[in-house]
Amino acid sequence: MNFNLEEMPGRTSQPRDAGITMVMDKGLSLRETEDFLSVASGYVDLVKFGFGTAYVVPGIEKKIAAYKEAHIPVYFGGTLLEAFLVRGQLDEFRRGLEKFQITHVEVSDGALSIPHEEKCALIATLAKDYVVLSEVGSKDAEIIFAPYKWIQLMKDELAAGSWKVIAEARESGNVGIFRGTGEVRSGLVDEILTAIPAEKIIWEAPNKAQQVWFINLLGNNVNLGNIAYNEAIPLETLRLGLRADTFFNYLNPENMHYGHQEHKKPHK
Repeated sequence: MNFNLEEMPGRTSQPRDAGITMVMDKGLSLRETEDFLSVASGYVDLVKFGFGTAYVVPGIEKKIAAYKEAHIPVYFGGTLLEAFLVRGQLDEFRRGLEKFQITHVEVSDGALSIPHEEKCALIATLAKDYVVLSEVGSKDAEIIFAPYKWIQLMKDELAAGSWKVIAEARESGNVGIFRGTGEVRSGLVDEILTAIPAEKIIWEAPNKAQQVWFINLLGNNVNLGNIAYNEAIPLETLRLGLRADTFFNYLNPENMHYGHQEHKKPHK
């Protein structure tokens, strides 16, 4: 760090199992990737090539190599796997994983309707060779799961072999665990957390207000995903109380010289 500040919150160190920041790469050029990594690699734990972008982005081998050099695992968006599944080309997808030496796989059914037993069987099969992240929740705003359904789906997928389950929100942050306005379905989140350990969930939270909400609820080492590449460092400052939104979260009021009377307690 560039300065010595007291009363800074602890952050997990890389490679992280908690406090994960997953960034979505929606088509960065190699130069943009290198520039991004030059400042943010220490704060990024996973990179997802969003939806089907890995199919169309040229020179993806060089981008994957750049991420690997920075010790950041990459994986393809679950929608790409769904595109292979609907065409009956799972073997071809796996050949692509081998070709690009990919270690992590996202399994989702956000666009394609897959019987859950089959999804869990796929997770179990892939988990033999890869680190699996499975996404729960639909990309269709009209499809709303009851909390008990979210919990059962997450439990089943973790039991099948998922390393983490991802709570769906899309890159827009207005479906799944969020309302169409982007507001968190707080009751749903609370219910999920009664049954699923927080460290096993990556919450898709592309918008700052959503990131702040989860940090206030679960602390600075909450797992957050679908972060824009240019928001990785701003998110880290939120985690460390270096933005107004979380400024007082980790300070001892007795040691404050100014401002403690304005302290707004975080959500709990």
